[in-house]
Amino acid sequence: MGSYLKQPFSGLEQVVEYLGRYSHKSAISNHRLKSITDGSITFSYKDYKDGSKTKMMTLEADEFLRRFCMHILPPRFMKIRHYGFLANRGKKKLKILLMTNGKIPVKPIKLNYKQVCKQLLKFDVDECPVCKKGRMITLLNFSANAPQASKL
Repeated sequence: MGSYLKQPFSGLEQVVEYLGRYSHKSAISNHRLKSITDGSITFSYKDYKDGSKTKMMTLEADEFLRRFCMHILPPRFMKIRHYGFLANRGKKKLKILLMTNGKIPVKPIKLNYKQVCKQLLKFDVDECPVCKKGRMITLLNFSANAPQASKL
């Protein structure tokens, strides 16, 4: 098994680049895993020192898991999603900032499932599946737990 040595960060740009790659996603996604055979794992990676070329690496399972576990956050730590004026606690400040710059924040209209089906899937939920002309009428609604006690 070969050793893996990496130079420590030599500047702020390298730290930001590293965090940018790992702060919003898992350490490795499934599509990068190429094969798992006989206790070894082959995966693709980008070699940034070699012009961002995609290369393959094979590691023993224990070494792969060791490296993967290095990306698991300790208890009570959270991934950074947004910071500064984009953070959750800064929504009011962001709204004021937008308004002072002449932009009025508009909440997007939330579509219900029928509207989403019609716009994105080109499927009308209320249309009769047989004649394609009539409209379906809801006769009974019940919760996800159990049907209503009384019948029509």
